[in-house]
Amino acid sequence: MSVNSTSAERLLDTKALRRTFGTFATGVTVVTVGGATPHAMTANSFTAVSLDPPLVLVCVGHKAVMHHALDAGLFGVSVLTAGQERIARHFADTSRPLGAAQFEDVDTDAGPLTGAPLIAGALARFECETWNTCDGGDHSIFLGRVLSMDRPGADHDEALLFYQGRFHRLEPGRNEVQT
Repeated sequence: MSVNSTSAERLLDTKALRRTFGTFATGVTVVTVGGATPHAMTANSFTAVSLDPPLVLVCVGHKAVMHHALDAGLFGVSVLTAGQERIARHFADTSRPLGAAQFEDVDTDAGPLTGAPLIAGALARFECETWNTCDGGDHSIFLGRVLSMDRPGADHDEALLFYQGRFHRLEPGRNEVQT
């Protein structure tokens, strides 16, 4: 089987690849670390991996400040509500201040187990310890074992989504999945 050269050329076009990846809607999270130099970043590459043990993953670019910050081994993840787009944009802005100053205008709670700043009012929040790290090309895949979780914004039940390069809202609807 041969690969179509046009398809291969399109894969080398990173803008086209990014637009194609963007057809998959994702939730929006803020990944955080605490400690002497707290840090945060907006991430849409987050997902549940396993129930036993409870594992999640987040992908972080090798050049991102967060990549090195995750060496501490403990991190938080806050799943944002539709009303928290401003927070998502803030932590995606590479010109924001670093360290504790980046949290000055954002309401957070210190995670009781990790000390990682968790976004107040988020749909869900997780505290994790790094369980494993895998190579993912220009990113690393950080697998985190969930240490704690809560759902402070569950009453709002409106998620912030990222789709085709823009933020969107997910309105709650009828649940078709039996849980």
